Amino acid sequence: MAKIKVGVAGYGTIGQRLADGVALQGDMELVGVADLAPTLAIRALKEKGMPYDLYLVEGADKSKFDALNIPVKGSFNDLVSRVDIMLDSSPGGVGAKNKELYEKNGVKAIFQGGEKNSVADVFFHGYANYENGVGKDYLKLTSCNTTGLIRSVDALDRDYGIERVAITIIRRVADPGDYHRGLTNALQIDKAPSHQAVDLMTIMPHVQATGILVHTPVTHGHIITVVATGKKKITKEMALKTFQAHPRIRVVNIDEGFMGNASLFKYARDLGNPRGDMYEIGLWEDSIVETGDDIMYAINIPQESVTIPETVDAIRAAMGLQKTRAEGTAKTNEYLGIGRFK
Repeated sequence: MAKIKVGVAGYGTIGQRLADGVALQGDMELVGVADLAPTLAIRALKEKGMPYDLYLVEGADKSKFDALNIPVKGSFNDLVSRVDIMLDSSPGGVGAKNKELYEKNGVKAIFQGGEKNSVADVFFHGYANYENGVGKDYLKLTSCNTTGLIRSVDALDRDYGIERVAITIIRRVADPGDYHRGLTNALQIDKAPSHQAVDLMTIMPHVQATGILVHTPVTHGHIITVVATGKKKITKEMALKTFQAHPRIRVVNIDEGFMGNASLFKYARDLGNPRGDMYEIGLWEDSIVETGDDIMYAINIPQESVTIPETVDAIRAAMGLQKTRAEGTAKTNEYLGIGRFK
């Protein structure tokens, strides 16, 4: 069977990681990446020997790339014409415009969380609603927080049934290297409910959800606390068993040295993971507590890399490579090396 040909629009924080993730898939071929300017990410790509072909989007000044001896394979139109599916990680709003080109070329596309839900046929999560995306032309991923949150809630829901959840998100204010949000020494609270709670209900309509989000002046990871109400009482032992069995959830302990978000980021670097990425969410065993009939726990969201596995799941669903969540997520996990620590 011929490999699925994939392109990436936008070689930024997410696009770099999407390219790397697709390149690891044995049944996919990364045709190339597209961007507008010779950013530091593009310069790094050149210094690494151009492992991926580069295409320029409309409005790019090729002379700037030529001045830096960065080879260009062609235009964005060229890239789109050579692929079966595009992964669009362009800035919010740009993906919706790019969709016109995808439609014109009969090319499928997967959009990241920054786009509006209306851009896609299905609001997609690899574990919670994989089958809804099978054969569809346009899928949109959940945000990083929602992706990790749904992993844990879906796992409990499938094993025991969940009626409602209440979440608190302690959100990093910017990605590492970002300056546009300014320098700050303050916390900022959003109006409730947070969009992550609303998005969870869109993906899992049978679960009631609400949430509060607090922006914090850190860059490496979000932390989410969850209070979940099951259809029957869920004990700590029951929850722990479910979490430990999930390939994309890594159960950790404070006594092991996992004090917080920075510990998990440092551990990923110590593992030699590129950029300190971690595909799994961290879940503290110490945080799992029973409160009446509810179960409470806390998770860490590695915001730069957590959506990559679910995006690869989306390729598999849209292209019909695997028809079920079990088969699709297992194949993604295999190629990305997810869960090898278990």
